[in-house]
Parts: sequence; structure tokens; C-alpha cells
Amino acid sequence: MFRNRNFNVSLVNTLTIAAVAIGVLWLDQYTKHLVVTSFLPGESRMVIPHLLKWTYERNFHGAFGMFGSSAVLLIGMAIVVLVLFWFSFRDAASRSRLVRVAFGAIVGGAIGNIVDRLHYGYVIDFVDFYRIWPNIFNVADSCITVGVALLLLSSLASRRHH
Repeated sequence: MFRNRNFNVSLVNTLTIAAVAIGVLWLDQYTKHLVVTSFLPGESRMVIPHLLKWTYERNFHGAFGMFGSSAVLLIGMAIVVLVLFWFSFRDAASRSRLVRVAFGAIVGGAIGNIVDRLHYGYVIDFVDFYRIWPNIFNVADSCITVGVALLLLSSLASRRHH
């Protein structure tokens, strides 16, 4: 009976991560599809004057324009980082829904950008806070960033309570 309960808890935890990852992946790919079918590369459209534009950019490089332009290397690095995050936070994920959601956001975002690299050879970026941020990014990047921030905050909070 106890073993079956642990299995059920583990299954629910895994399904939480998977559901968040699938939701992030869907939203990321849907928004990129809208951009690819509605914009020409390099085209911008104002969303919020003096703050936000949608700008279709083909990103051949890694995060923040770093790490070169080899799709194979960038995909490999993404997989290595996911594995490192999983080993670093798997115990916390078994105890915390926030950590599971954060990890799901990171996984979904990473897969979204990997799908782009496999399909196009580059990542589609379009969110352009041109006045306050130098880089154009996408939904996947946002979810990865928020996921990492939540993991770090969760880690700091758990250390504080111990």
C-alpha cells in the first residue's frame, strides 16, 4: 500500500512537470508560428509605444547572443543544462509544487528553442523591449528565465528554513 502511494505521488509530480512543459512548448510554438506567418524577418510592429515592439529576428546564437552559432553544440548544451538542473533540483521537486512548475517551465522553454533549431537552424525571437533591454527574445526564453529565478528563490527559501 505504501509503495503504491509513493508511485502515485511520483506520477502526479511527473505529470505536473510534463503538463507545464507541454503548455509552455505549445504557447512558445504558437506565438512563433504567428510571427513567422505574419512578419518578414527584421520587420517590427509597435505594441506599446516607447516600450514594446514585436520584431521578427532569426537568432543563430545561444542565450544573449553568446555561445556561437552551431545548432548541434547549442542543442547539446541545452540538454546538458537540463540534466544538471534535474540532478540539482530533483529532491526539491519531490517536495515542492513551485519547483515542479519552475522545472516544467525550463523544460518546455528549452524544448521550444530546440525545436526551432532542429526545424529552422535558428531560434525565432520577437519580444523587443527596445528601450530597456538590448536583446530580442521569445516565450521560451521568458519561461526559462522565470523558471530559473523560481528555482533560485525556492533554493534560498529552503536554506533559510533549515
